[in-house]
Amino acid sequence: MENNITKVNGLGQSIWYDNISKEMILSGDMKGLIDIGVSGLTSNPTIFFKAITGSESYDEQLNKLASQGLDVEAIYEELVLDDIRAVADLLKPTYDKTNGADGYVSLEVNPNLAHETNKTIEEATRLFEIVNKKNLMIKVPATPSGIPAIRTLIGKGINVNVTLIFSLQAYSQVRQAYLSGLKDFELMGGDLSTVASVASFFVSRVDTLVDKKLSQNKQTDSNGIKNLLGKAAITNAKLAYNDFKNDFYSEKFIEYKQKKARVQRPLWASTGTKNPEYSDVLYPDSLIGNDTVNTMPDDTLESFLDHGWVTNSLDEDRNQLEKYFNQLNSYGIKIDDITKELLEDGVKQFVDSYNELIRAIEAKCLQITL
Repeated sequence: MENNITKVNGLGQSIWYDNISKEMILSGDMKGLIDIGVSGLTSNPTIFFKAITGSESYDEQLNKLASQGLDVEAIYEELVLDDIRAVADLLKPTYDKTNGADGYVSLEVNPNLAHETNKTIEEATRLFEIVNKKNLMIKVPATPSGIPAIRTLIGKGINVNVTLIFSLQAYSQVRQAYLSGLKDFELMGGDLSTVASVASFFVSRVDTLVDKKLSQNKQTDSNGIKNLLGKAAITNAKLAYNDFKNDFYSEKFIEYKQKKARVQRPLWASTGTKNPEYSDVLYPDSLIGNDTVNTMPDDTLESFLDHGWVTNSLDEDRNQLEKYFNQLNSYGIKIDDITKELLEDGVKQFVDSYNELIRAIEAKCLQITL
C-alpha cells in the first residue's frame, strides 16, 4: 500500500528509524515499520539509555548476566548487541532485496573513544566481528580523530555510519576518507560492492543554536533577524547535498562506479523539530532527494506519514544558499563557530548518556546482589 515512505522511496530517499528497544522488537512494532517501508535503523547511547532505564524488558536478561559475574560494561554490551542482532535479522530481507544498498542497522562505538583513532579502529573492528551481520554499520564520529579511523575501517570492508557531521569542512574530509578507504580496500583485493557508508549530517541542532544566537543579537533590525530564523539547518544540509553531488555525480567517482562501489549517501539525522513554532515535518519535507537517507524518531515519522509533503526539495542554487550564511555573518554569527560548538556538545552528550547508562546498570546490578 502506498504511503509517504513509499512515495519518498520513489524519489530515491530511504527512511530509517531513529530508535530501538527490546519492547518494539518483541511486540512486532519494528517489523510493522519495516512492512510499511522503513528500511534501516539508527541507534546511539542516548537512545539505549532511554530504552534500558525506561523499561522492565531488560531486567530478566540483566539479572541473568549479573549473576554470571560479568562487569557492567560487558552487561551493557550484551544487552545492546542482542537488540542490534535482532533488528539486523529483521532488516536482512531488505538488505537482500536491495543487494546491500539498504537494510542496515547502526551501532555506535563507545563515545569515550571519540578522540582516539587507534582505539576507535580496534573497537569498531571488534564490534563488527562479534555482531557478525553483513547489514551492520558501525557509527564513528566525524571528529579529527575519527576521520582517519573511517578510512581504515572502509579499507577493511567494514560498513561505516559517520555520525555527528555538522560542518561542510568536516563533511569534505569524510567524503575523502571514504574514497581513500575504497582505494585501500580494492588494493587488498576487496569487492567494492560489499562495503557501504552513510554520512550523517545533523540538522535540527543547527537551527537551535543559530536561532538562540540570533535572538540574543543586540542589533535593532528585528525584521532582518526574523527572516533568518529556522533556515540555517536546511541551508547547511542543502549545501552538503550540493557537495555530495559534486563528488559522487562527477567524473571523480566514475572509476569507483565502474567497480560497483556505492555512493556514500548523506543521512539527515536529528530531524525532529525542536521549536514548536516550526512545522513538525519541516526537516523531512525540506530534505528529500535522490541517494539520501532520513532517519526519524517516533513522533516525526508518525507526523510525516500523516501529513508530510513529498516532493524533491533538496536541489537549490548554491549561490542563493551561500547568501544566507553571508547574512548570518553580518550579524556576527559564523557558521564555522556554530558547527564547532555543536560537534563538541554532540560528543559530550553521547559520552554523558553512555556514562549515565553504565551507572544505571551498575545500580541495578547492586540491587540484585543485595
